[in-house]
Amino acid sequence: METTATTETLYELYRQHPVVTTDSRKCPRGSLFFALKGEKFDGNDFATQTLAAGCAYAVVDRPELAAADPRMILVEDTLRALQQLAAYHRRQLSIPVIGITGTNGKTTTKELTAAVLSRRFRVHYTQGNLNNQIGVPLTLLSLQPDCQLAIIEMGASHPGDIRELVEIAQPDYGIITNVGKAHLEGFGSFEGVMRTKAELYDFLHEHGGRAFINAGNAWLRQIAVGHLGRDGCRQSITYTTQISPEAPGGVSSQAVEEGCFPAACIVGHVLQSEPRLCLRWQATTSRQTHELPTRLIGSYNLENVLAAVCIGRHFGVPAEDIDAAIAAYQPSNNRSQWQQTARNVLIIDAYNANPTSMNAALDNFLSSGQPHKVVILGGMRELGSYSQAEHEALLGRLAGADIEQAWLIGPEFARAAANVASPSARFFAATEDCQAYLQTHPLTGCTILLKGSRSNRLEELLPGLS
Repeated sequence: METTATTETLYELYRQHPVVTTDSRKCPRGSLFFALKGEKFDGNDFATQTLAAGCAYAVVDRPELAAADPRMILVEDTLRALQQLAAYHRRQLSIPVIGITGTNGKTTTKELTAAVLSRRFRVHYTQGNLNNQIGVPLTLLSLQPDCQLAIIEMGASHPGDIRELVEIAQPDYGIITNVGKAHLEGFGSFEGVMRTKAELYDFLHEHGGRAFINAGNAWLRQIAVGHLGRDGCRQSITYTTQISPEAPGGVSSQAVEEGCFPAACIVGHVLQSEPRLCLRWQATTSRQTHELPTRLIGSYNLENVLAAVCIGRHFGVPAEDIDAAIAAYQPSNNRSQWQQTARNVLIIDAYNANPTSMNAALDNFLSSGQPHKVVILGGMRELGSYSQAEHEALLGRLAGADIEQAWLIGPEFARAAANVASPSARFFAATEDCQAYLQTHPLTGCTILLKGSRSNRLEELLPGLS
């Protein structure tokens, strides 16, 4: 009987071959292939092929494969072995690791924070959306020896997901960008969302880590008090937003006086949110204010920017470098993008959607002074039993909104329309149907918001709107 390899044995191989792949179509010479399984595939089936393509070793969990070739390394479970190897590698590192999670804004916050910290440090951070049980280990295993700081994004769709990821990434610092109504089908309720995101705070509390907290957010304060404890809250690093200079928000004076949270070290407010966000921020220990233009759209991005400012200041990045990094940051991948085309102005925020982010996008869009407003919205997925009510609420909001047209894509909106009158809305079963309609009914001279869950593929409409 073949003996399974220990994590220490795998780590010795990894040190000799520090490139890891899980895709049999991408086999850099000398790399380690982990034969992961999915619902419709088994990486073990391709292990021999990866060795022929250039991998040095293949980590498998089929004994017969390991018996046939000494370059096949047998483990009990390949995914678990990958995660244990990443956690072992993390323990060898003496660098600060910042964990980021949240319902909305975690990717933008990660990108902004990486841009800021890179002005002073060699930073490694999650690429794209590699933020799950496979992506987090791969991110950690791609850390180079000269890295000085790591930023690890962690996503969740079920209870326990964040607990599993923090045990792998073992962050020294953590931030929850916000909590909202997303993946309710998996979490079961909004309270389930809160408990799962709080697993990051639980880890920090248990291991002496520190949290960056938007202490102006009542939900985050509640989570912090319940999961960081009084000492953890007092040791946290806080930032907060203001509606305007005359109407400060953030940590209540009562919360500070009771010793629950330290006073916010960074405070900021929106100067303008269209066509792009411009804000003013200030370190509370300084009288100097910073007026900061960005290439982001939406006042809802203020919190993401302030999080990056707060983290940058904590790690000693000069204020002028922080401003330069954020001003230069260009959003991509259909997140918070503003685009002037030959025929229309497009506000593209179509990477993902849930009730919280959808309403935030609509708040910003509907309050803008842009003429001829049109919304093209895709259905919000993974809401389970909450889906009908959330889509009905959205239709009700659009019925009284200052918009010229509403194009709504997906069966979720069609079902909601059975109970909510929406005379100005046009419904499409799928994005392809909307594309076909757009060819014969082009939009010109409009300001258009595109927002929907990723599976709607709303970016496919862009050529017809440009």
